[in-house]
Amino acid sequence: MVTTATGAGRAVTIDGTALAAGVKDDLRERVAILKAAGIHPGLGTILVGSNPGSLSYVAGKHRDCAEVGIESIRLDLPETASEKDIRDAITFMNNNPLVTAFIIQLPLPEGIDPTAMLELMDPLKDADGLHPVNLGELVLAVPGGKGSIDTPLPCTPRGIVQMLQAYDIPIAGSHVTIIGQGLTVGRPLGLLLTRLEATATLTHSRTVDVAAEVRRADIVVAAAGVAGLVKADWVKPGAAVIDVGITRVLNEETGKYRLRGDVDPEVASVAGFLSPVPGGVGPMTRAMLLANVVEAAERRLRR
Repeated sequence: MVTTATGAGRAVTIDGTALAAGVKDDLRERVAILKAAGIHPGLGTILVGSNPGSLSYVAGKHRDCAEVGIESIRLDLPETASEKDIRDAITFMNNNPLVTAFIIQLPLPEGIDPTAMLELMDPLKDADGLHPVNLGELVLAVPGGKGSIDTPLPCTPRGIVQMLQAYDIPIAGSHVTIIGQGLTVGRPLGLLLTRLEATATLTHSRTVDVAAEVRRADIVVAAAGVAGLVKADWVKPGAAVIDVGITRVLNEETGKYRLRGDVDPEVASVAGFLSPVPGGVGPMTRAMLLANVVEAAERRLRR
């Protein structure tokens, strides 16, 4: 998909839903080829507790799997699960030949160290691309995008890069400001973008003037989880703005909740490109998870 910003009116919408549908079409064909070779890709999930958001997210991942022909292996543990219970679940996934790749759904219950649990995973079965070994491969990757990274990439950063590339938004030589330094988005995204020869600035709660950092950016990625944080007067005219944040906001008139991103709607009058919430980064993140599973199966076929 190639769409050009007009420079007038409202920003071009970066349609993550349409892009994700294209990714799924490609994956569906690749899954069929794998199955013909006797390899059946399977996604495993480990969910601890009954967090509504986590339940919904995991269910969505399994629906996505069904769409492209990936098998589902699901382990749901109670909120009272011990660290040993979780370790046993990880061991089961590591050893199960039906599991091509799997995730440990975060957050885990209080008192359980998520990093310690991630480290127990087989790096080759890391569907989220967050195992320390795989993040280390990203750190060591050659700048300039030369050569491939044959390990799983973090899903949201990978999806963001593909969204920018799909709309012919230049990355090399661009200045990118990322709001938020979380493990799942901010930090690995900075690594991916600098590998593609962008200049990436990572801002956070201790940054003295976030607005000033945003104003000089050609590409803005908002991943702070603060509804409406990025205002129109923060954004350089024509900049590409990727909204990652999702917050449930109560409408006091209707009593219903709706999803809000980190970007104020008025930014659409200034930006050249803008990803919506919902319908932007979310569908692409889920599609990249499927891609990691299929690529893990393809690596197995090559071995």
